[in-house]
Amino acid sequence: MKVKLQDLVLVRSGKDKGKKGKVTKTFKKKDKIVVEKINLKTKHIKKTAQKSGEIIKFEAPVPASKVMVICPHCSKPTRVGYKKTENNKKFRICKKCNESIDKKN
Repeated sequence: MKVKLQDLVLVRSGKDKGKKGKVTKTFKKKDKIVVEKINLKTKHIKKTAQKSGEIIKFEAPVPASKVMVICPHCSKPTRVGYKKTENNKKFRICKKCNESIDKKN
């Protein structure tokens, strides 16, 4: 998966098309991510003897293919490529400006 935690992403399709947010959780096996304030769902919790009933809003997972990473250097949504350093460390690059997307490099 080319999207990692704390990446700023742009939603490309669906009801939240055009919105931006940070990735808060990833599910690699399902190829889905959770983005803050995107794909909000409501859940009704039934009351019990100990708790009263309530309505909870939560962020549901979005397919990773429906978002694009926003490059921190050129601030544009971009495709992600990979390059290797001299000591065979792999890092992500922006396909538009060829700068590193990863914060370490």
